[in-house]
Amino acid sequence: MQKPNERLAGQTCIVTGANSGIGEAVAIAIGSEGANVIVNYISNPEKAEEVADKICKESSFGDAIAVRCDVSKEEDVEAMFKKTIDKFGTVDICIPNAGLQQDSELHKMSLAQWQKVIDVNLTGQFLCCRAAITEFIRRGMRPEVSSSLGKIVQMSSVHQLIPWAGHANYAASKGGIDMLMQTICQEYAPYKVRCNSIAPGAIKTSINRQAWETQEALEKLNELIPYKRIGTPEDIGSAAVWLASDESEYINGSTIFVDGGMTCYPGFTENG
Repeated sequence: MQKPNERLAGQTCIVTGANSGIGEAVAIAIGSEGANVIVNYISNPEKAEEVADKICKESSFGDAIAVRCDVSKEEDVEAMFKKTIDKFGTVDICIPNAGLQQDSELHKMSLAQWQKVIDVNLTGQFLCCRAAITEFIRRGMRPEVSSSLGKIVQMSSVHQLIPWAGHANYAASKGGIDMLMQTICQEYAPYKVRCNSIAPGAIKTSINRQAWETQEALEKLNELIPYKRIGTPEDIGSAAVWLASDESEYINGSTIFVDGGMTCYPGFTENG
């Protein structure tokens, strides 16, 4: 793996759901490239502070603070952005990553289960993107740090494309993220705002532990992955850094699938 080269020095990034799993890895990767990082959390503040401390110790330029915010609540999101701007002056990068699952067969799914997942996974991304774009436009271009007015990297899933029985609320939220991301690009690219998304496949996190913690389960999972390896949160962190940097400056309105080929449907290798 290449060493960080401070591609994001002088910039400030909000990462939601950043005290565990993919969000934690993304926050650390962004911080290692020199950015200031807001480590957002909703629970377990001790872990959020631990992530922020790690970023501060390992970054040559960047700073990091932990900020509690329920991304499904408008007032919380607005307060998080205000705190960020008060501390660091502006926001250059927004990575709305926070998400959850509440699984159920559709005919047994309660309205509360449906609404909770949509509120966090989709409405939370809308609120963060709206606040970020508002700040990008207020602040104006900063050519000394980036060729773009601002960068948004939304966190989606292969299930924006692959249906997932028993997880209708989750799959619907991820499908919504895809269209939200493309619409933001269409509407705000003329302002030099870049909005893309990352769609992880099977990633080794606590949320899906039962799918990989035994050798038998891992082998079954690998049948869905042509590359024959489960992803790591660091795989997503690397992609997020690249999408947030000027190295990807002409990429806008795109989803990067980080999935080892899962969306190539390996079940059809032998004619289905």
